[in-house]
Amino acid sequence: MRRVDRRTFLKKAAVASAATAASAMVPDLELPSALTQPKRTPPVWKKTPCRLCGVGCGLLVGVEKGRAVAVKGDPASPVSKGSACVKGYHSIQALYGRDRLTRAMIRRDGVLAEVSLAEALDQVASKLRETVQRHGKDSIAVYGSAQWTIPDAYVASKLFKGALGTNNVETSTRLYAASAMAGLQTSFGLDGSIGCYEDIDHADVFVLWDANLAETDPVLFSRMMDRRRANPAVRIVHLSTRMTRTSYAADHSLLHVPHAGLVIANALCRELVARDLVDREFVDRYVAFKQGKTGIGSGLEDAIVSDDVADVTWEAYVRFLDDYTLKRAQELSGLAAESISWLASLYGDRSRTVMSVWGTNVNQDVRGTWLNNLLHNIHLLVGKVASPGNSPFCTTGQPSGGGAVHDAGTLTHTLPRGLVQSEQDRRRAAKIWRVPVENIDPTPTHTALSMFRALERGDIRFLWIQATNPMVSLPHLTRYRRATTKDDRFIVVSEAYPTPTTDVADVILPAAMWIEREGVFANVERRAQHFDRMVAPPGDATSDAWQMIEVARRLGYSRLFPWEERSHVEQIWQEYRRFHDDSQSALAPLSELRARPGVMWPYVDGRETRWRYNTARDPAADRGRGAFDFYGHPDHRAWIWLRPYEAPVETPDGGYPFWLSTGAVLEHWGTGSMTRRIPTLHRALPHGYLEINRDDARQLGVRDGERVRLVTRRGSLEIEARLNYRSQPARGQLFVPSFDEALPVNRLMLDATCPLSGQPDGSKCAARVERLLARSGS
Repeated sequence: MRRVDRRTFLKKAAVASAATAASAMVPDLELPSALTQPKRTPPVWKKTPCRLCGVGCGLLVGVEKGRAVAVKGDPASPVSKGSACVKGYHSIQALYGRDRLTRAMIRRDGVLAEVSLAEALDQVASKLRETVQRHGKDSIAVYGSAQWTIPDAYVASKLFKGALGTNNVETSTRLYAASAMAGLQTSFGLDGSIGCYEDIDHADVFVLWDANLAETDPVLFSRMMDRRRANPAVRIVHLSTRMTRTSYAADHSLLHVPHAGLVIANALCRELVARDLVDREFVDRYVAFKQGKTGIGSGLEDAIVSDDVADVTWEAYVRFLDDYTLKRAQELSGLAAESISWLASLYGDRSRTVMSVWGTNVNQDVRGTWLNNLLHNIHLLVGKVASPGNSPFCTTGQPSGGGAVHDAGTLTHTLPRGLVQSEQDRRRAAKIWRVPVENIDPTPTHTALSMFRALERGDIRFLWIQATNPMVSLPHLTRYRRATTKDDRFIVVSEAYPTPTTDVADVILPAAMWIEREGVFANVERRAQHFDRMVAPPGDATSDAWQMIEVARRLGYSRLFPWEERSHVEQIWQEYRRFHDDSQSALAPLSELRARPGVMWPYVDGRETRWRYNTARDPAADRGRGAFDFYGHPDHRAWIWLRPYEAPVETPDGGYPFWLSTGAVLEHWGTGSMTRRIPTLHRALPHGYLEINRDDARQLGVRDGERVRLVTRRGSLEIEARLNYRSQPARGQLFVPSFDEALPVNRLMLDATCPLSGQPDGSKCAARVERLLARSGS
């Protein structure tokens, strides 16, 4: 087919026909278009959320003769209102890649050989049992993601924590959103967003904190631009480390160096206090001030650090802010003092509603939890929280990222709707799961990177990986890839396509994708979204949940997993809802989810909760406490934290003079294992690249399109350098997208973590650029 240039692709992306795309992918596919097949029966259209990010756009998928053949936006979806991004419109193509895994495989004498699914499941159960007998219950682990449906995640938690008795349950959510979860829990007492997407329709100002929404969450960004188009007084402000497509569309673009958010946010709060822009009535009634431990390290050790919470006064908070003058903030951040002062004016203007939005770039920081706290602090100081248009809001990149992983109990410290450390929560789980309470260990074990370090040491010997691609996504990748190949390690991978992760597997189980099985996702605004099985999976491909259920039965746990394959999702949902039987977290019944394009939780008496803690809108909030009840904390107050600026773990120096950052692009998602198999998207952006500032390139003698060597303290890559490309890094900064498994930039990245959340600081580090060959005559 004719190669599509990027300009043409991006111009046409929003209106591209998914049916046409499907025809390009499968030449012999007959389409139900009135123009091409006027006499054919039209396809059956069924609703589903998109699965290619965490926004949860509503799609309608056309099914004909057992195949998904077309996609259109669902006009009934309150998320996307009939639209989708280019990934969503082409999403069904990801089902039909030529190298789809359809048969189970077992590695014998170093070679993967096809076997029956039953034999592979027998092998998994046998090896799991053997490992526990030889090395103990904590020598086994499961590693999933928020690409799991909620039933998938729930089964993983019940099998490993309830039946097998280990807390070695983690997900790649730890890489993207753990600091956001920890920030919500420490500021408000509970995980889960405070507001919702409807805030976009009411906000007068959008402040995007290092979030390139035009590429990572384009439908949300388009809703912001629609809001501005309808009301020209609306302003979009973009704080970022580089000029991106979001910067170009924003009204104001404010550039700063990486890791500067802490000092900018504290200086902004100081301005609010100094200029009497604080809503003292709100603060006095609804806010408490807290101080935690400082000097908490770089997370290169495995243990999560305790915060050691202490009460402080308003006066102590004001004294704390004295260190964050505009001059100091400018020196540390590179952002002009007057820009910080102006930003404080926007937040402090009582006539304006303000929505702050951030994502992975904020969360992936060695002080990511602190920065989430500080962004909440800003909104709490001005009383702009939990009401229409006033929201601190974090996006995440996975389709079930809206608290689903945490609420289903698939982080080491969590149970469904609880914590392993809580005796009350353990007893509730044991009762619902019908296991002895002693089965549930009260001690958390390993966060995500800690789990792979335990694999490296030999503390973990058996690892089952589902719905994620860690051999591309982990920072300091070479270290952890090497761990999977050590002697006496057994790796099981459930996957739909060959990836660098299946390359290290001892057993591969073919996974059913998305609409090839029934499921429920929960997006970042707490909206649970159901989808039916619309098409049959190829070959022996099976859902992650059912693979685990089959293994559980082979281990003798049939009594705990009595469900039938055809109805197991509904039966799991009924059991899972028993954990959510109160007004703070109640879930809609599956019948309601089947009937609607998503329902937000808490769902009480037939009503969604759009703004939590607002007593007029949240049935769990006590109206006797005033307009707000921050019931997540025992004192029913939101907490403002004293979080200081501390230097990053690694900064540019003489040997590594650049900041290197990574991130997402419009055409691809995650590690690219699905989107790179969508021909239209792959042709538009077939490989990774290095963006470098034109003046830096000139100083190094590097030309556009030249291959260079990118070097950090952890390794090197040979990669194409691009100048004046799709974004413009500031001087001293570099950018490489993370979707290309052939150019695994995470091999170069730092594996320090936030000690409070366990989230890696994996999107920035120090680097240098080397020319490969001097040109003749240059």
